[in-house]
Amino acid sequence: MDPELKALYNRFFFGSPVAAEIIETGTGEDDFRNTAIVTEEGGGKRVIKLAANGFTFPERILAWQRTIEEYRALGYYCPRIFADKFGEFPVIRYRGHDCVVHSEEFSKYRPLEDRADPDGEPADSDRYFEDIWTMTARIAAKRLDHTDFPSGYCLFETFSPDEATDEVLDNALEWKRTADALPAEFSAQAQRIWRLWNENRAALQALYPALPTSVFQADLNPTNLLIGEDGSFKGVYDFNLSGRDVFLNYLMRENYDDFEPELERIRKALLIARKYYAFNAEEKAAALPLYRCLKPLWYNRVYDLKQAGDDREAIRNCLDQTEYYLTADIDLSSCME
Repeated sequence: MDPELKALYNRFFFGSPVAAEIIETGTGEDDFRNTAIVTEEGGGKRVIKLAANGFTFPERILAWQRTIEEYRALGYYCPRIFADKFGEFPVIRYRGHDCVVHSEEFSKYRPLEDRADPDGEPADSDRYFEDIWTMTARIAAKRLDHTDFPSGYCLFETFSPDEATDEVLDNALEWKRTADALPAEFSAQAQRIWRLWNENRAALQALYPALPTSVFQADLNPTNLLIGEDGSFKGVYDFNLSGRDVFLNYLMRENYDDFEPELERIRKALLIARKYYAFNAEEKAAALPLYRCLKPLWYNRVYDLKQAGDDREAIRNCLDQTEYYLTADIDLSSCME
């Protein structure tokens, strides 16, 4: 076993490590993340996480700890996070990076991505759609306020101090760059769409501060959904995008697809959520402008526009769809009654 990693293990645990599996989870040079799964004599496992990025630091890890306990208090399993023997989340030089380190309980359950359905196909998270949104609505109803650090889905602010814009605006700007490069015949419509989107965003920004918030896990993908041996939903892990967020923003961001299937998913999630969470008048008023801000210029729309290439019909179809969903009077509030 790597002596550097063994020394780090000894800072957190009493035991005899015999092997370690390293999983790289970062996204680039500015986001270095390694997870070490350490096997001890006797077969026990420990988890050590190292991160060097703009959003992992001790104060934030403390907020993750508290959020995990709030999920657990509702009966959902989430592996606990631990400091070292000195009660610290130390900064260690590791593989050329100054990494903040914490340990985590080895999960009792496997993630959905490791499961298969009876036919041997990868398990579908839609099977757990009601479980997921029941859990998330119950967390929203707690109106947690133990941290002011935003979630990875934050709007009108940045998740990491080294980011210039929030992800929604970043995708919209990429859409604008793509639209600006289209043939001249599409210029008027592209400019109109960009104006409409900015007017809507400005109107939403005036409403947004009044919307209630809670603190969420903020990454409900199949790698993080924990499933029991009997196929039942147990909970979640991986809280590194966790933070404060507006529930409606989180709900819409976690549901994405082509336009109509996406709307169906959003409505379905709202109908589940309203059983456990009381949407107020401000949320109902903000639902449509929030949808218009998040969805018409989202990354999958940018991808479609780029994929259209020189196909005039495909370009026109992309722009027409975008403009329609940016201006259509879509009923969302009736799902929130």
